[in-house]
Amino acid sequence: DWSSDVCSPDLLQPAPPDAAPAESRALRGIYAVLGLVMLAGVLLNLANVIGRYAFAKPIFWAEEVLVALTIWGVFLGAAVVSWRCDHLNMDLFSARVRGPALTVLNAFTAITMASVCAFVAWQSFTIVRLFAETDAVSAGAEIPKIIPHSALLVGFSLSAAAVVLRWRRWVLGPDQPKPATEAPRK
Repeated sequence: DWSSDVCSPDLLQPAPPDAAPAESRALRGIYAVLGLVMLAGVLLNLANVIGRYAFAKPIFWAEEVLVALTIWGVFLGAAVVSWRCDHLNMDLFSARVRGPALTVLNAFTAITMASVCAFVAWQSFTIVRLFAETDAVSAGAEIPKIIPHSALLVGFSLSAAAVVLRWRRWVLGPDQPKPATEAPRK
């Protein structure tokens, strides 16, 4: 699987000198948000369990908030997976194709992925706009519905952007030419 060799830099290591600092900061920001979402979910679930079984007082809105946190975690995580090219891959064709045909297949895959993500993001924007216009809220916790539904808009938009920004890696795979580096000066 070429994606694990090419698209999965160890983001905990210092960025190479030619790496774009904005990209590194953005990814680290998404990782931080994902960590906070996970921590908030675990703490809320723990508080709900303690309240339910120790005091017979469950947090009635906890399930809705946990669902919203899960939705955000999934769609932010999907954007990171798209950026790192760590998506699930059916290699029925790509394992048997080489050379220019593989480049065409990878280009088709990237175009399809970016197009579908952009389409779903646009549809999500329509739904979020409708929820904003109607001030729709959830039944129990009265969370504005734009909060969980915005996760789809953000996640699919970021996924489409990831494919576009990392086009060369999506299309050329592991055989892409390395950028030329200057010889060290003495």
